[in-house]
Amino acid sequence: MKREILIRGADPRDIAVMEDGRLCEYLPAGEAGGNTGTVCVGKIVRVLKGMDAAFVEIGEERNAYLPLREKHLPEDAAPLREGGRVLVQVVREAHGEKGAFLTRDISLGGQYLILMPCSASVGVSDKLNGAQAARLRKLGTELSGGNCGLVMRTACAQAKEQDIRAELETLRETWERIRNAAPTAHVPSELWRQTDPLTALLDDYLPRGVDCVISDDPAVERCCAGRCPFRLVQTDPLQTAGVPAKLREGLQRRVWLKSGGNLIIDECEALTVIDVNTAKFTGKRPLEHNLTHVNLEACAEIARQIRLRALGGIIIMDMMDMDARENRDAVIQTLRQAFEADRSKTVIHGFTSLGLIEMTRRRTRRPLRESLQARREEETGHGAKSVCP
Repeated sequence: MKREILIRGADPRDIAVMEDGRLCEYLPAGEAGGNTGTVCVGKIVRVLKGMDAAFVEIGEERNAYLPLREKHLPEDAAPLREGGRVLVQVVREAHGEKGAFLTRDISLGGQYLILMPCSASVGVSDKLNGAQAARLRKLGTELSGGNCGLVMRTACAQAKEQDIRAELETLRETWERIRNAAPTAHVPSELWRQTDPLTALLDDYLPRGVDCVISDDPAVERCCAGRCPFRLVQTDPLQTAGVPAKLREGLQRRVWLKSGGNLIIDECEALTVIDVNTAKFTGKRPLEHNLTHVNLEACAEIARQIRLRALGGIIIMDMMDMDARENRDAVIQTLRQAFEADRSKTVIHGFTSLGLIEMTRRRTRRPLRESLQARREEETGHGAKSVCP
């Protein structure tokens, strides 16, 4: 697979991820990083014991949701009281009519590690296994010393131990600054935000492979130095690659497959539903073979559309009915492989008793439709040049 990251240097500074010439991810300026992972001090507006939750003001339009009980909490965590302050981290951004989802179990991510100050567990990326995973788990246990939790990211596999140790020290220093600033910080206020969007993007994609970063901004080269190839161009790389036209796919309800089949994608408040149809595909083989063929083809396109549209939460797929167990297993396996390139955590739960495939995907930012709509509203009447369709 050929993966290129396109970055437009002039405002708005958008980022596009292309795989084999197809648009797989689009990160609008100002939202590329989103608020997910941001650590802030919030004001407790309401405590509802009947809902086992509190609502916290963090400076957004809607108050955020914070569960009263969590697996890991700071040792000095005080009971939540209305009007009080609380140190929290955004787990999921606000979406639709729902405010952001918060946690007091803070985690700070770097290129190699995720530091969890409130925990003592050591984990390894699911993409690592065998002797490699065992080695990194042992190293993580040694580094944590039982005083904190760590997750060893995929990039650890190719990293020098001294670099991993240096990053851990930096993350610990960051946590100390956050903890010391929290008691006197203005409420609400932001204390820490994840690294800049491009650095975070490279941290996620470099272990998966990046062929080149292409931009019309020379400053971008500094982020890529020593990490991946960079090519400076004179014109907007997003326009050159036809990103505006490709973005229209992410707004269409119907998406066509090469075989003539199609997907119908409906985004709802509670979940997203994807229906797979034969449409124009007739096939010349037995029915079971034809249905399986379209379902397998749909897997890669479903994964791409979910990444492009930045869909999260519960996703239900209505594949065409297959009688053979081995065909259903092949579809699940193909779907899991299709999501290996996804940098958001996904879980394929398999077929339900109704024959539907259910999956969940971590929501890290607003869906593409909402992002583009927000940009249109901002640019209305200003005559700004936009990449929006």
